[in-house]
Amino acid sequence: MQKRTIGNTERELPTIGFGCMGLSEFYGRPMELSAAIKLLHEAIELGVEHFDTAEMYGIGGANETLLGKAFADRRDRVFVATKFGPTRDFESGEFTGIDGSRENCRRAVEGSLQRLRTDVIDLYYLHRVDPATPIEETVAAMAELLAEGKVRAIGLSEASGDTIRRAAKIHQISAVQSEYSIFSRDIEADVIPACLEAGASLVAYSPLGRGMLTGRFKTDTLGEGDWRLTTPRYQGEAYAANVALVDEIEAIASTRSCTPAQIALAWVIGRGEHIMTLTGTTKLENLKSNLWAYDVELSDDEQTILDALADRVMGNRYDEWGMASING
Repeated sequence: MQKRTIGNTERELPTIGFGCMGLSEFYGRPMELSAAIKLLHEAIELGVEHFDTAEMYGIGGANETLLGKAFADRRDRVFVATKFGPTRDFESGEFTGIDGSRENCRRAVEGSLQRLRTDVIDLYYLHRVDPATPIEETVAAMAELLAEGKVRAIGLSEASGDTIRRAAKIHQISAVQSEYSIFSRDIEADVIPACLEAGASLVAYSPLGRGMLTGRFKTDTLGEGDWRLTTPRYQGEAYAANVALVDEIEAIASTRSCTPAQIALAWVIGRGEHIMTLTGTTKLENLKSNLWAYDVELSDDEQTILDALADRVMGNRYDEWGMASING
């Protein structure tokens, strides 16, 4: 199992981690609690160590609560990352804004520590940059938590290159989380260079294009309550055109006797030693299959074919509100 060091820390982790969001919300009905805990335990036994959550995943912090229950008796075997910034009504789940203030940072971390049933968070991110709060103020507040022993490292999510550079002048940024896949490469021009300058790992989320790169949507359809239905890439002509592009990934997978998902993951982790990735699933067989991506090494010709796909993708990766909240 391939391992890499998170940013400027001394913590070495398997390159493929587990994104936990879909266990609690956004991709349809939440998993039943006992089944979700069982899957998380099975992931640990398969060698997964890095688990990613956030305050906003699930109404009332449900995803953090899930991880707290799952890891209560095996906290020493996992690396837990969580995030703050976007705010929700804890009862209704309504999104109410983004708050990167010191006050919200300190409120949020206490809630996360309680729900996660831990006394320290391994990696604490600003989930989205608050345009009303200078990044210097937010990072200074996060650095206080590190000095107090409440977090071990700090990171940013969906931040622009300029924001990363400004933040790194206040405190070391260990990781930057951004969407990155064969279909989503916009961060290559500015964000990745800024990560390299800051000595931060890029933690790539949605490396499978939220499921599209697996080829499953040639036959499967999205169910009620799946937020992907609100995104331009999953609508109308764009959806059909994007699904058709997966043919080229499937063709490479076929010659390798592997899955399109394994090709997509191999592409991401092959982009550099500074890159980690997160992949989420509710099915053990998918998790096992994804981990076989470690054994796939793409040829130069295969890289060239895959590298050409991003320019042909139709539609933004988020709706209008979502696009306004990234690259902050």
